Amino acid sequence: MKASLTQLLHIQHPIIMAPMFLVSNVAMVKAAMQAGIAGCIPALNYRTLPELREAINELKAAKADGGAFGFNLIVNKSNTKYPDQLAVCCELGCDFIITSLGNPKQVIEEAHKKGILVFCDVVNLEQAKKVESLGCDAIIAVNNEAGGHRGDISPKKLIESLNAAVKLPVISAGGVGTRADLEEKMSYGAARVSIGSPFIASEEAGVSQEYKQACVDYGKQDIVMTQKISGTPCTVINTPYVQEIGTEQTWIEKLLNKNKWLKKYVKMLRFLKGTNMVTKAATEATYKTVWVAGPTIEHTKAIEPVAKIIARFTK
Repeated sequence: MKASLTQLLHIQHPIIMAPMFLVSNVAMVKAAMQAGIAGCIPALNYRTLPELREAINELKAAKADGGAFGFNLIVNKSNTKYPDQLAVCCELGCDFIITSLGNPKQVIEEAHKKGILVFCDVVNLEQAKKVESLGCDAIIAVNNEAGGHRGDISPKKLIESLNAAVKLPVISAGGVGTRADLEEKMSYGAARVSIGSPFIASEEAGVSQEYKQACVDYGKQDIVMTQKISGTPCTVINTPYVQEIGTEQTWIEKLLNKNKWLKKYVKMLRFLKGTNMVTKAATEATYKTVWVAGPTIEHTKAIEPVAKIIARFTK
């Protein structure tokens, strides 16, 4: 399996374009497939199921030229949309599904009935063993250099520990901004790498020019962690607005999170509020800028086509 993942996905290069909330879209994934890598879109990027259906059908048509595409499902209780999103993905078909932030049992069972591969985000060995026991097809090792919701273990330590303890392919997520970074993660034993932040400043991305330009203007030292989006620590660019509102939960959220009966509802409210805040920042010219990104924007020097960004890693 570790040797055949590229063949299973029908891709030329060991790269998956990571799913990014609001950023990822059909145009980006089509360009990714044409360049010989796989692409993934968060299902939450589509407000309605008909929009999700349209995206899947367009990507299926694009597969005539090869490549692979998938969708990311947030599978915790905060996302009440995911069961319906899963049903649409299984009905119409895709190459793979990436699960995040929850128990992937239902996704694995339903996707496998349709021959769809399932890759699960993990941040430690305990999670990796759990999803392996559930029957997933590969593990996405989210390290402490990733953008968005990241882990707290270094790429080397995480990849090597997972390879030593699980039999599944390990896909490294985080810390790849150059070809040298990619080769480094592969040298640790990664079967493939997942790359996200370098693609935010792509011409095909549907976010605002201000968001894209911020990835050019800011760097690694400008990335901070915030709990203001989903209740789970997430990396964002440290804009003046982020500095103004702070990055910690409110005192009442902290208090309610200590109650096991109430914390899931607190997290759901924070998820809804944070999602709305990030959506406005990503699509409108406003001073209220909460832009999700990872430290690899350090290597973003211009807004470029997806194909040119991929070439930085493959040529």
